Amino acid sequence: MTHYLTPDLCDAYPELIEVVEPMFNNYGGRDSFGGEIVTIKAFEDNSRVRELVATDGKGKVLVVDGGGSLRHAMLGDMLAEKAASNGWEGIIINGCIRDVDVIMETDLGVQALATNPLKTDKRGLGDVNVEVKFGGVVFKPGCFVYADNNGVIVSPQPLSMPND
Repeated sequence: MTHYLTPDLCDAYPELIEVVEPMFNNYGGRDSFGGEIVTIKAFEDNSRVRELVATDGKGKVLVVDGGGSLRHAMLGDMLAEKAASNGWEGIIINGCIRDVDVIMETDLGVQALATNPLKTDKRGLGDVNVEVKFGGVVFKPGCFVYADNNGVIVSPQPLSMPND
């Protein structure tokens, strides 16, 4: 597992990267992560999150646009553990998570706006692999995202740490 440092990536690739506005907290067991973007756009319904974390996520980061809702958690411990067991590098949620104490011990990068103990309804709603925009950046499926305690950056191509 590569340890990414977003300041170093910003310095090495200034012409490629876009920096997401500071809005996320780091909750996962991995303090840095990166990979190919897979997106979900869903408001207060994590049905699509449940579906995607059950698939092979090796080298990928799930970017969930929950519309910034702070009323329900789009991710909990069971889905985080499922994502980790299926090789996902991380999950970035424009919304909330719950079961933080367990997620902090899970081998998965997780960044979200906040926590909320209330789960979502399961209505089967949401779009997969569509462009989503939040934090001043467009997240395009097939592009790449990198996250650590310094922030979140997006690149149209994979980046490697300088001197790797």
